[in-house]
Amino acid sequence: MRFKNVMIVTLALAMTVGMAATAMSGTLTDIVKRGELRVAVQSGAAPYAFVDKAGKHTGSMVEFSREMATRMGVKLKILDFDWDGLIPALLSGKADILAADMTPTLKRALKITFADPWIYVQPCIFTTTDAAYKTLEDVNKPDVTIGVLLGSTGETIAKKYLPKAKIKSYKGGGRMIVQALIAGHVNAGVNDDLAVLTVLPDFPPKSVRLLDKRLGRGKDPLAFAVRQESVNLWQWINLYFKTIRADGTYDDNIKYWMESTDWKKDH
Repeated sequence: MRFKNVMIVTLALAMTVGMAATAMSGTLTDIVKRGELRVAVQSGAAPYAFVDKAGKHTGSMVEFSREMATRMGVKLKILDFDWDGLIPALLSGKADILAADMTPTLKRALKITFADPWIYVQPCIFTTTDAAYKTLEDVNKPDVTIGVLLGSTGETIAKKYLPKAKIKSYKGGGRMIVQALIAGHVNAGVNDDLAVLTVLPDFPPKSVRLLDKRLGRGKDPLAFAVRQESVNLWQWINLYFKTIRADGTYDDNIKYWMESTDWKKDH
């Protein structure tokens, strides 16, 4: 009887190890076998990801994803979610990759695995041009309402650096905070500087300005993410970015989407 019990335990352990090995190695293989790369994005976040006037998903991260699919030899499927639905979509297996302007944090890394950063941004405070706020201290007051994105790093930073102000969270992309500011629903907003600067041309000229002082101690990284068991996919993404940095594809993407406004005319 004892021998039988030992055999049962041994078989169970072997099955567990086998299943774990399959999970660890299957994701990239499954994508290629399926013939489709599924990427979760938040489409209200131009120039990272958005739906253009032709109804097509595009943006810097979408085009990086499209190039990934091409180099994998598979089709790309873009899945659209609100910010707070991105990580659940990845964890549930609906998406293979999370492609959003998301900062890797220790808390998020308890659930998902981030690839190496593909760009760095810096959190900032922005307000209307005619507002009197000039310093962090001017904004950090009980009668000031700060707009942030729900579940974003900006929300965390605002609570840390502006503890006396009222924090108002919005679901959606960074454009929503600028809209709320201009509409008078908030007095200021907190988001990464690149996300703010790239949407300002869509609003009345010189209606919004960034405070000179940035928040945090330095620039924040943005990175793609995968499920924790997707080790081979994580390795592939890191190799992909090293490859496109070397062949010029990365620079072309950044110059078009991040360093110019040409994409606004084309999309």
